[in-house]
Amino acid sequence: MTTPLSYTLEGTTAVLRMDDGKANALSVPMIEALDEALSRAEKEAAAAVVVGRSDRFCAGFDLKVMMSGPDAASALLGRGAALLMRLYGAKLPVVMAATGHALAGGALVLLTGDARIGAEGPYKIGLNEVSIGMPVPVLAMELARERLAPGELLHATLEARIYDPTGAMFAGYLDEVVPQERVLPRAMEEAARLSALARTAYVATKTRLRQRTIAHILATLDDDVRSLMAG
Repeated sequence: MTTPLSYTLEGTTAVLRMDDGKANALSVPMIEALDEALSRAEKEAAAAVVVGRSDRFCAGFDLKVMMSGPDAASALLGRGAALLMRLYGAKLPVVMAATGHALAGGALVLLTGDARIGAEGPYKIGLNEVSIGMPVPVLAMELARERLAPGELLHATLEARIYDPTGAMFAGYLDEVVPQERVLPRAMEEAARLSALARTAYVATKTRLRQRTIAHILATLDDDVRSLMAG
């Protein structure tokens, strides 16, 4: 099986391109590839850009695995949560280049970014858990609470509101919306801007900003996953 992600170093920015040929689901291979690429980027790059394929940024957790049984689903959720917390606390600036749809787990990937550039178009972004009969996990709730506009939190979580890119920008999933062909160039510009900041100070400040949320999510993860599977 070919890797669902490619890694290139463009100047001092690592570009992590997700492309599984489908919807860029958070499968075990995708999670592993992102984790390995992030480790590499932290060693050799000044910033990282995570980008999807045209019209598809990142789907939620792999539905085949999620439907295959509680053990497999729990394992996938655990690995995915660990990756999301790594992205959120990464020891370098991480910019998301949202080239298309980002639902459920894909929306969470967006929320971990230090800067989020989205493509104009008929794309769906948001947490759809309640609409499909699943409680919003603690992981998703805490990221939403920390990153989304306070006035949109209830709509985005309890009401499972799905946004187009412009709406997603006002809700807090995205920082900027540009034409599709400008998504990656703008993300690279943001990566350069952020990487020009003092790295040690940037990482220390990010830690102070996010470590409490990350610690809470990881501490409650096992119990929350068991609760979700029991439900």
